[in-house]
Amino acid sequence: MKSVKDLEMYGKRVLVRVDYNLPMDENSIITDDNRIKATLPLIEYLMEKGAKIILASHMGRPGGKRVAHLSLAPAAIRLAELLNREVAFVEECIGGEVQKKVAGLCNGDIVLLENLRFHKGEKANDPEFAKELASLCDIYVNNAFAVSHRSQASIVGIVPFVAKCAAGFLLEKEISCYSDSVKNPEKPLVAIIGGAKVSGKLNALKNMLNYVDTLIIGGAMANTFLKSCGIDTKGCLIEEELISTAAEIVLDAENRGVELLLPKDLVVAEKFDQNAKKGEVLVHDIPDNWTGLDIGRKTAALFAKAIYKAKTVVWNGPMGVFEMEPFRAGTKAVADAVAASDAFSVVGGGDTGLAVKVCNVAEKISYISTGGGAFLHLMEGKELPGVIALERS
Repeated sequence: MKSVKDLEMYGKRVLVRVDYNLPMDENSIITDDNRIKATLPLIEYLMEKGAKIILASHMGRPGGKRVAHLSLAPAAIRLAELLNREVAFVEECIGGEVQKKVAGLCNGDIVLLENLRFHKGEKANDPEFAKELASLCDIYVNNAFAVSHRSQASIVGIVPFVAKCAAGFLLEKEISCYSDSVKNPEKPLVAIIGGAKVSGKLNALKNMLNYVDTLIIGGAMANTFLKSCGIDTKGCLIEEELISTAAEIVLDAENRGVELLLPKDLVVAEKFDQNAKKGEVLVHDIPDNWTGLDIGRKTAALFAKAIYKAKTVVWNGPMGVFEMEPFRAGTKAVADAVAASDAFSVVGGGDTGLAVKVCNVAEKISYISTGGGAFLHLMEGKELPGVIALERS
């Protein structure tokens, strides 16, 4: 990929694909502006270089039609506050009004376009829609790692229609951090994989066995692995159709000499409710019909011991239902261990990124990815369509 620093920006119309898919409350107030803050270094660089800056993003899933509460107008207001300068907003992303606004930009000016997904052509990767976006700019910059695993018009389709294309700072940093943590890590490499379902992480688990020294499996997905080892998991969530697959992964790890760690004890509850009666038991002693909602203290200590030995840690997926305070201790113990270790640590966005913030250790993590889905895509050993498009350009 070309870097944005490889191109002359002065006086050029530069369309930057950002990810401003922001969490908002019922009053359209932004509740977390980290995705906007992550784009500031690139925007400030382009301002300094005298570019005419056109920002494009999606928000939510409007299904190809205009949905008022999914407008990007609040993002324009917040970006203006953070930059302490005017950010224009256009209530469309293609068409005459947008062309007129872009034509009137001076060097260093910024305009944010309306939600790309208000048009069906965005998700459909429609070439005509991509061509209209391309007509707005002289240079295209992809700075949206979080959606670069999607073959959509503003990520892939636009590239052939723009003469000069490049990667933004955030996309470069994400790819570099993944490479440093998985492809070329300082060993030992410990991967922590959690979350609810094996099916969602199956390819990642298989691929990571090619790289890791230790694989830690927690969260509800660990139940299927425990079942594959002959443990009666009683009322715990499992995926029956993947029990044999889980057994194959355990055997593959053993054959490769990879240490695979599973829970030794669990925090269990009568039902999925933060007020439910709960207890801490060994995995062989789960009460009938009770369900596991967190790892226990013995498991947390076991996982922490492995983490402290690591030189590189990659973490994707919480250890339990950390959103409920009674079942957060296991995820917090792992978060604290990662934060306290000397390892280069990369957290794979999404729920895991939220978990380290809830556990108040975010500032002690080496890098928190901005894209859970895209990060998992890389962990599965797949290439990102957005990156491939830039490489081919």
